[in-house]
Parts: sequence; structure tokens; C-alpha cells
Amino acid sequence: MSNHYPATLKLTRTLIIGNSGSGKSWLAKRMAEHLQVPWTDLDLIHWVSDEHSIARPRNEALGMARVAASEERWVIEGVYGWMVSELVKQATALIWLCLEDEDCVNNIRQREARRDEKEELLIALLDWAGSYRTRQGSSGFAAHQRLFEGFSSSKLQLMNRAEVSAFVSTVQQTN
Repeated sequence: MSNHYPATLKLTRTLIIGNSGSGKSWLAKRMAEHLQVPWTDLDLIHWVSDEHSIARPRNEALGMARVAASEERWVIEGVYGWMVSELVKQATALIWLCLEDEDCVNNIRQREARRDEKEELLIALLDWAGSYRTRQGSSGFAAHQRLFEGFSSSKLQLMNRAEVSAFVSTVQQTN
């Protein structure tokens, strides 16, 4: 991917997609702080509890996501293609963190280092992240690829942590 960002990206309303563990929250937090815009993590909308075990009813989650996307400026990030596809029309930029599944699994292991390796929810999350390329449904690679390819405004695909870090540095220098 070319490094002509972010001058060519309209970061007014930025949507960030990618696998679990790809760095969406890390990137969104830094962009939102620098651009001084609200940041919405779709995990906090999708899940009722912190433990990621009880999903919010779909219509309620979509309603909350639409409210976040109705703001004038924002950064919204998440893996949930079914929610993202509802918000993509309001976005001025789409960033796809397209890291290798193995890198995402390793990132989750680092992030969750204090948790018990045998904990069911952690095992499920690691399995989920490891299946991104083959996973069917709106939260898998193929669905994210379709969203990315169908997005007609400014977009950027970042393939590894170094590209993500370089992008953050560029955003912080230019805006």
C-alpha cells in the first residue's frame, strides 16, 4: 500500500475494520486523541458485559452504532461487518488492518498476558482470531475485503504493525 497517507485520507469520520487483535482499538484511540474526536469501540456496543459473553440484541446494537455515526466527526472501530456495513455510508475514510491471523493471535496473547491461558473466553477469542482468513460471515476476511473494495471514498489497507505505527506517526505529524 502506498504511503501517501494521510493527506489523501479524509479523516473526518474514520471507520477502522480488521480481525480481533489487529490493533483497531490501539489505532482508534491514538487517532481520536490526536484529531480530538469521539472514539467508538463496537465491542462495547455489541457486548452487554465486559466478559464478552452476552451479546446485545442486534437492533439495539445497530441503533447505538447509528447514533455514534450520526456525530459530525468520529473514529469508529470494530470487527462486526454487519454493524460496519450500516455505518459505511457516513464514513469519509475506511482503514482495514489486514494483519496475518498469527500476528493477531500473538497480539491478543500479549494483551491478555495476565489472564489464565486455560480460560474459556480467552481460548475462544484466540480461536476466533486465528480463523479470520477462513471465517464465514460478516466478521471474516472475505466480508471485510468486500466492504473495503466496495468503499468509494478514501481508504487505506495496513498489512502489519510497522505500517500501523508509521500511519499513526504520519497522522500525528500532519493534522
